[in-house]
Amino acid sequence: LDENVPGPGLRRSTTKILQINIGLYCNQACGHCHVESSPLRQEMMTAETAAQCLRLLEHSPSVTTLDITGGAPELNAHFRYLVRMARSLRPDLEIIDRCNLTVLQEPGQEDLVEFLKENGVRVIASLPCYSETNVDQQRGSGVFERSIAALLALNEAGYAVPGSGLHLDLVYNPLGAFLPPEQTKLEAQYKSQLADNFGILFDALFTMTNMPIKRFADFLHRRGELQDYMELLVRNFNAGTIESVMCVNTVSVRWDGKVFDCDFNQQLGYGMGKDLTVFDVESLEELQKHEIRTDNHCFGCTAGMGSS
Repeated sequence: LDENVPGPGLRRSTTKILQINIGLYCNQACGHCHVESSPLRQEMMTAETAAQCLRLLEHSPSVTTLDITGGAPELNAHFRYLVRMARSLRPDLEIIDRCNLTVLQEPGQEDLVEFLKENGVRVIASLPCYSETNVDQQRGSGVFERSIAALLALNEAGYAVPGSGLHLDLVYNPLGAFLPPEQTKLEAQYKSQLADNFGILFDALFTMTNMPIKRFADFLHRRGELQDYMELLVRNFNAGTIESVMCVNTVSVRWDGKVFDCDFNQQLGYGMGKDLTVFDVESLEELQKHEIRTDNHCFGCTAGMGSS
């Protein structure tokens, strides 16, 4: 990717987004998952590391968004502590929960929707299609039905209702070795299908390109499609996406506190510097102008209309 970037290489600007992966445990095991989450994973962020992330947030006034992901982040014992403390420290902060929707029906999560509402958390939920067959094929039997029930519960609490201030967005990712369609057109289709068939409202749809790493790369390799997919990404490289890729203004923190340029580098173990952790920096401003580590997977964020 560096060959396509003018100048000395891609460098970090001011950090605006602190993304924290607080654990790899998940109640699902999706075929495309780049973090290889599943109910068998045990890696979870500790209270000490979560507290240090909050200290970093407090000392980094440039950060406007706390993006909490996993796994199913809500199933980490410290998720609610992290949200409450972040909201207390920064009342104006945008807090995002990357939600798989079915977690809302997990035991002990009966009050999760109300908790998210009370703390003004923006929900970005994954729903790879508005078709039951396609969703269950990628995510498991019964996932679509449970996802629809979760979306209805969020709507009932006020999410995506005009004037509520509670934002609910959806994420689409392709079911195979192809690029996502144009976002605006697909969003219109999603809104029409979900409203007409289920009475569901949401604010925006984000299309995400599947990254050729981890579980999705294994899927492509088994089908003999990995090389063709990489060529597709490179062929569709769009230089106009460079300034908006996540690594420019985002710091990604792994469950163990190690710091990365993005969530995808995190999964490949491409850390910043020599195993830099949240305990090694006082403020995220220290990371400004650091050179970003790139590799072939980065073409996933720069193909077509971009995906970051």
